[in-house]
Amino acid sequence: MGFLRRILLTGTVFGAALAAPAPVRADSPDDLAPYKMIRSLQYVQDTVVLGDHSAMEMQRFLLGTIDERLRTADSAIFDDPRNVDAALVYAMSGGNPDTLELLIRKDIAGHFDSRLTDALRSYLGGRGSQSVKSLAEIFPEYKRSRVGPYLALVSANSVIRKDPKLALSYFDWARLVAPGTIVEEAALRRSIYIASEAGWTDKSLAYANRYARRFLRSPYASQFADLFVKLAVDHFDALRQEDILEVLSFMDVPRQREVYLRMARLAAISGKNKLASLAAERAQALTGDGESVPKVLADLYSGLASVPSGDVASAMESIVAIPDDKLSAKDQALKAAARAVAEEVLRLPEGEGAKTVAKEDGVPAEADSASYEGLSEAEAADRSMDPQAGGEEKPVAAARPEKETTGQQEKAGIDPAFDNFVSTGRSKLDEIDALLKGEGS
Repeated sequence: MGFLRRILLTGTVFGAALAAPAPVRADSPDDLAPYKMIRSLQYVQDTVVLGDHSAMEMQRFLLGTIDERLRTADSAIFDDPRNVDAALVYAMSGGNPDTLELLIRKDIAGHFDSRLTDALRSYLGGRGSQSVKSLAEIFPEYKRSRVGPYLALVSANSVIRKDPKLALSYFDWARLVAPGTIVEEAALRRSIYIASEAGWTDKSLAYANRYARRFLRSPYASQFADLFVKLAVDHFDALRQEDILEVLSFMDVPRQREVYLRMARLAAISGKNKLASLAAERAQALTGDGESVPKVLADLYSGLASVPSGDVASAMESIVAIPDDKLSAKDQALKAAARAVAEEVLRLPEGEGAKTVAKEDGVPAEADSASYEGLSEAEAADRSMDPQAGGEEKPVAAARPEKETTGQQEKAGIDPAFDNFVSTGRSKLDEIDALLKGEGS
């Protein structure tokens, strides 16, 4: 009731409708003007992104109520242009796109601008590329209207891939005219992505800084964290450490630790081992006594980063010691992948292994004379050092059959143990690729 009371005091929800006796219908939801209901929705949505997550249920309720009101409203209600704008804002605020279709079909009086509705229908129907030209032509006319901030978001989303610079200009306008709202929150989040993908690290970092200052309590802040982590990993060499720390300084300790863990994970997967180690160390430093899971995750990601280093055996021990029951399914897959890589690095060929041939005067002292019969001394040396070399009639680029008998391998100058080692290693790497397929942050 506290939340509803706050809304009532602002005069943004159904006003006297909720306080009046039931028989009075003048201010009931069925009679309330759509533009007044949209004000309620905007207030609630802005409250949500500023941190009041209890308002999310009210947001769902209002979307459903507004949808019903628009569908059942008499066409004459749209003689008021504020209600026309309300219907358009509803459609661009996560409303039911079928409702806009219904309103357009019923619009005999021409209340709705067909240029705008056609562009929105294409966009909402997943055909954003078809609406780019129309939106570019319409936006200047509507940018200062009530639908301007929302239209800026739609216009930006429609050109993100083709013209990221133009998309940023739309998002910047949306932020300028709607500060502190869900429009600004969405614009900042998407601007971080665009600038990062385009390689504009300074811009992306500036957007991230603004978001961290204003919207860390938004329910979409987790998406921001993922975007910031990707920015840091993709552009680690171009960013200053103090810039990253400044963004993180607006977060409490648990959020900082979570971001560092995500950063360590993505960096380890991406092969940015230095960053993975640094981020894992930061996460460990922020882990308090009794918080076992964050420490386990930091150990895992640090171990992943250490596998390519010289001390593979130590990294292997650390990874094996990590308990599976503390890991998610994806992190268990990462552990299995790291262990498989480390095992392949440490494992020697089976049996006698690949022949170790002592060299004298630069020529192998041991060589199977049957394999190199008829070749000059230099050619024989080349063949013995190249396990891919085949018989004399095989071209260099020819692919070997997938399976060869031991006799065929020996005739080709390939030690069976060595060939088995290479094949097994390749198979393991294929398995690891499969484990990591689709991994992101």
